[in-house]
Amino acid sequence: MENKILTITNKKEEKILRRKTADFDFKKFSRKEIQELIFRMKRAMRAAHGIGLSANQIGLDHRFFVSEVPNEQGGNKFYAIFNPKIEKVGSERVPFEEGCLSTPLTYGAVERPTRIILSGCDKNGKPIKIKAWGLLARVFQHEVDHLNGVLFTDKAKNIHAVSPAEKLENSR
Repeated sequence: MENKILTITNKKEEKILRRKTADFDFKKFSRKEIQELIFRMKRAMRAAHGIGLSANQIGLDHRFFVSEVPNEQGGNKFYAIFNPKIEKVGSERVPFEEGCLSTPLTYGAVERPTRIILSGCDKNGKPIKIKAWGLLARVFQHEVDHLNGVLFTDKAKNIHAVSPAEKLENSR
């Protein structure tokens, strides 16, 4: 299976990215298939040096995303969340520069709540609820937007592009 990340530079791919995804139906997949799906998404996200990836970004019509964000212990915490829904948002909102694997070399400031409560299901279909703040809350909101067919550029201010050389220089 291919793990190509869809981008808005291709009109056909942008159509897929702009569509709201279908709920993930656990009855249609075996445990092994779900595990393979998670592995495939994780591999694609890491290969692209991302910290979040929604299923529609690799062309799948499933309400599902993965993310891997640094935690307080100095490691990374990996999440695979099916049928996510933002249940509650905090009142404090801050702008922060975001980028996206589907809008390469493009960045902009997006104002988002700093705290959220996200509900969904884990890989076994069991209900979960996560209180998230900071970068994790931002990533969760960004990925839920994707699953709703919304790109960060729809909400961003001061959108700007960087050259591949600039991106390489900034990542050092």
